[in-house]
Amino acid sequence: MLPSADADAKAAKQQVRAAVVQHLNHVAPVTARAMFGGYGLYIEDVMFALIAEETVYFKVDDGNRDDFEAWHMPPFTYDGKGQPITMSYSEIPPSIWEDLAALVPWVERAHAAGKRSKQGQRRSRS
Repeated sequence: MLPSADADAKAAKQQVRAAVVQHLNHVAPVTARAMFGGYGLYIEDVMFALIAEETVYFKVDDGNRDDFEAWHMPPFTYDGKGQPITMSYSEIPPSIWEDLAALVPWVERAHAAGKRSKQGQRRSRS
């Protein structure tokens, strides 16, 4: 029996996830959790990045937005009931992704943005 296209797609997604986590683990202890057809990437239970359609996006806020804008990196956008929804995550420049020394501060700033977002969520629930 041949594997289904769905099984092939799932295996491919898992391979991408494994490769991304392995690469990022050279920088920080990263874990991945499945979410909405992609993966959330975490350091210390703080989501700082996501994988969607084989692309890695880092958390963006006022603390690191200039980095992404300087590189003209697009935000993560998806189709939400006919309207594009833009999230506070942006694609990583390929040259930064490939250079582990350059990647370290990007991970740190995305993690800090994730922490600030998590703290803001806690305050808004209070």
